[in-house]
Amino acid sequence: MPEKLEKKQFEQEREELRKKVIFYNKKISDMRNEIRKVIIGQEGEIESVLKCLLVNGHALLEGNPGLAKTLLVRALSMTVSDSTFNRIQFTPDLLPADIIGLTVYNPDKGFYIEKGPVFANFILADEINRAPPKVQSAMLEAMQERMVTIGKETFELPKPFLVLATQNPLEQMGVYPLPEAQVDRFLFKVWVDYPKPEEELDIIDKNAETMKMSDYEIKKVLNPKEIIEMQHLVKKIYISDKIKKYIVDIVNATRYPRNYKISSGKYIQWGGSPRASIYLSIAAKANAFMNNRVFVIPEDVKAVAMEVLRHRIILNYEGKAAEIKTDDIINDILDRIPVP
Repeated sequence: MPEKLEKKQFEQEREELRKKVIFYNKKISDMRNEIRKVIIGQEGEIESVLKCLLVNGHALLEGNPGLAKTLLVRALSMTVSDSTFNRIQFTPDLLPADIIGLTVYNPDKGFYIEKGPVFANFILADEINRAPPKVQSAMLEAMQERMVTIGKETFELPKPFLVLATQNPLEQMGVYPLPEAQVDRFLFKVWVDYPKPEEELDIIDKNAETMKMSDYEIKKVLNPKEIIEMQHLVKKIYISDKIKKYIVDIVNATRYPRNYKISSGKYIQWGGSPRASIYLSIAAKANAFMNNRVFVIPEDVKAVAMEVLRHRIILNYEGKAAEIKTDDIINDILDRIPVP
């Protein structure tokens, strides 16, 4: 009898979760439609940013100049009411205090804290690889702990807190490689590619360069409280032991490719850390959520594997010399690892 009651309660909770998932997916669909008022094409990039929002993660957007990376972040922030957006332009002369804030002395007020631009719900870290390492490291505590220390005081950052950083892969002068510890804090590394010819025709018609963001009349769809609730719901998405084992096998194959007969594995210097396994699981839950499911299937893992792993696989000298892409290695791994 107690077992029947537990099963009935489990089924009720699962049905309630399914209803909430469907309800919020309608709102996510509305967010997409509002973002599409500004962004033409880039459907995959929009989906990736929304997944980051669902799991309280951060994204590194890499692409050539002029591909609307900044517009994407601005449009996303404008769909959320009662939220704040700050753009930090990373430059070689930027200081850590320019980001997190500093202690200021005023003869009338005495010492007080002047908070920096990192205190916002949505942060656009524009061209993050232009700042020196000490500035980039100032973002580590904020991105991982959602708090910053100014002087002797520690402050929590507003919720939700989403960092969307951009970097230009073309320029080599005046840029600094991002520390591996910081790159690992990004849930996704998203490659922003050129639009299709038919999409570019629409871009010409919209002519975003001569329009203000207010001209697009983007509507508010969600508020911070609803986003936080969605993030809690994503955590409740069920993931079986078989899927967990599948995730561990994928990440382990980046570390010991010979054990899995990954031919392109000879180009790997270092594989993914345990954070890769954690992020694969939570990103897969977000993908299931956005497909109106309350459980994870292998296709969810495959859908997010590229963006979770591409910046966590470090190539050796041979791989760099041969200009091997980590995406190709990930595809080899996904083809080789048996699907449960």
